[in-house]
Amino acid sequence: MGKNEDDRAGISDEELARFMEQASRGAGSAPTEPSARARMVTERLRATQGQEPPGWRTGPVRRERRRPGRLGAALAVLGVAALALIAVRPELVIDRLTGRTEARQEARNAAPLPGESGRPTAPPPSTAPDQPTLQEPFRGSPALQWADGAAGIEVPAATAVGGMSQQQVADALEKARQFLIATSLDPATLRGERPAAALAILDPKQPETPQRLEQSLTTPTAENTPVTLFTRFDQAKVKPVGDVVKVRGSMRAEAGEPGELLVVSDYTFVHPMTNGGTSVQRTIVRRQITLSLLDPARWETTRGRLQLRNYASEWSNVACETADGFLHPDFPRDAPAGPAPTGPAVDPYDRSRDIEGEGCGTVTRS
Repeated sequence: MGKNEDDRAGISDEELARFMEQASRGAGSAPTEPSARARMVTERLRATQGQEPPGWRTGPVRRERRRPGRLGAALAVLGVAALALIAVRPELVIDRLTGRTEARQEARNAAPLPGESGRPTAPPPSTAPDQPTLQEPFRGSPALQWADGAAGIEVPAATAVGGMSQQQVADALEKARQFLIATSLDPATLRGERPAAALAILDPKQPETPQRLEQSLTTPTAENTPVTLFTRFDQAKVKPVGDVVKVRGSMRAEAGEPGELLVVSDYTFVHPMTNGGTSVQRTIVRRQITLSLLDPARWETTRGRLQLRNYASEWSNVACETADGFLHPDFPRDAPAGPAPTGPAVDPYDRSRDIEGEGCGTVTRS
């Protein structure tokens, strides 16, 4: 077989002989060889038979980075925010893992305690230790279920006692209630102002007492301080957290000496205070006060006024033995002020015990 110059097959000898014979008779036509371009196209088709040229129909292959949708992006942002919050406040996770979150919710949903009908026989049940906050100043305290403010000072039903009529007894009980409000709940008194409303209830004819109280207010000392009877804070240093003071206690009327009616009261007041930052301290003040109503026919007295028979008080979570006439809350992050505690540890919420003399001790819970 002959080949042309590009090494492809040309015309065979048989075809050439047949061509010469037909030419002599004047018939037939010479076989034609494909043109160079036709051969090139044919060769390409042979080489690519059964294949699709790159890019045909399919278009160019495009590689893209998949972007998260809106939901994915939002979840990512929330995840980063959650991690940042955990880094700043890890207690949110710890509290949930330890069950403290559920305990707090149960405490918030607990019903308020009914009023006391007399001295309790045991301290309140233990609660999970927890720290107060500006938003929840009574968190972790038994006082969370106590009454708010004056609602916690309930007047018992009045009956005639020791020669005093029912009306006289009712009047003495109500005056005792107003005295407790004026000494321990009145915002002016708490700010350190003169407790005028409380002093107006007391008998100016009682020997020594009015003068001693005046002196304690004007020139207080460690021995004669007004905080034994009046709750007072230095507003330049601390502020109340909110406007709620938790209160629990009871009062009763009983006969004293002839021509005397006694109103015996025992109340605990819980004051949440802050020093201007985020720290909160609960100042717990307990007061046992006995007031007397005297019969003017038997005693030297001012009709309608009450006299101080005796009183005792204690306060917790405050600096020991200050002499400026104010209670100074001890905040957990502050350096202790005043002398170091030396007395026994007591539960400030335990109302079943008596107030135990003088001294500076520690508390078992706050």
